[in-house]
Amino acid sequence: MRRMNLPRNVSGLTLDAGPLIAIGRGDQRTRRILAAAQVRGWPVLIPAGVLAQVWRGGARHALLARFLATSNVTIVALDERAARAAGELCGQEGHSDVVDASVVVCGLAHNHAVVTSDPDDLVKLAPRLPLLAV
Repeated sequence: MRRMNLPRNVSGLTLDAGPLIAIGRGDQRTRRILAAAQVRGWPVLIPAGVLAQVWRGGARHALLARFLATSNVTIVALDERAARAAGELCGQEGHSDVVDASVVVCGLAHNHAVVTSDPDDLVKLAPRLPLLAV
């Protein structure tokens, strides 16, 4: 397995919808990123709205279901504080996707790099947020 370079100044990963889809497809780059995070003992957070965007259940999500059961993976609820922060971020930046904003809020709150398949949208919300594109 090729060595994956991850940002050094973060304490974990927050996942957007793209990486969850990639996990379900067995994408090797995504697997390398997640394996490197696990070696470092990093937590992997998934905002609940992100899971709702991709989850459809059934056998086709077997790989994703197995990943979600991993000990370092946590689904993060959208509580009132995070919901307000995501809404305010959307308002400030003229962005309409509250799930994108919740990913950014989660990443920033936990000092995480965000793994995404759509870095252009997220960089508009938080230009200094470390992003890993898959």
